Amino acid sequence: MTVQTTDVAGTSDIPADPVTERIFDAALSCVTEFGVRRTTLVEVAKRAGVSRPSVYRRWSDVRSLVAELLTREMGSILPATGQGCARDRLVQSVTGLVTQVREHSIFAAILRSDPELLLTYIVQRLGTSQRALIGWTAMLIAEGQSDGSIRAGSPEQLAAMVLLIGQSVLQSARIVADILSPDELVNELATAIDGYLKA
Repeated sequence: MTVQTTDVAGTSDIPADPVTERIFDAALSCVTEFGVRRTTLVEVAKRAGVSRPSVYRRWSDVRSLVAELLTREMGSILPATGQGCARDRLVQSVTGLVTQVREHSIFAAILRSDPELLLTYIVQRLGTSQRALIGWTAMLIAEGQSDGSIRAGSPEQLAAMVLLIGQSVLQSARIVADILSPDELVNELATAIDGYLKA
């Protein structure tokens, strides 16, 4: 099962009108409580206090609604700027972003009960938000190459590898939970990214 979204961050095609926001909030509540499979557009409409057609005009099914919801929620989680040289700031930003995503209710719910929803963007192709994160990371890498804190190489290629490292930690943290606590996991992620980028 796959989701039609290409986003976990970035912009949404759905206008941010009050009704849409109420539907998003209701969908977030449903997915957090029930998981994606047990969420229905009927229940979302009920919780949002809107008619069923108001929901169906915007989304044809739960998967497309969840796709847009992920876009909205990821868009609210911005990488921290951090302090120090560009490499230090990048490491702080990536570890902070991974921590925020892991702790966010909808991502935690999906990783817990419906992880296959993210499969397309793990093994098949990059989503829009993943490309946006690579672009943002590449700019900071280029800055680090200028200040001497990050090694030479294609900023975009290095950024793509940083994305894969962070994404892997997000997806697989649970399987090593008895070895690495959340704090230890973040520390090791920081060490891995720092060592990979160090000039």
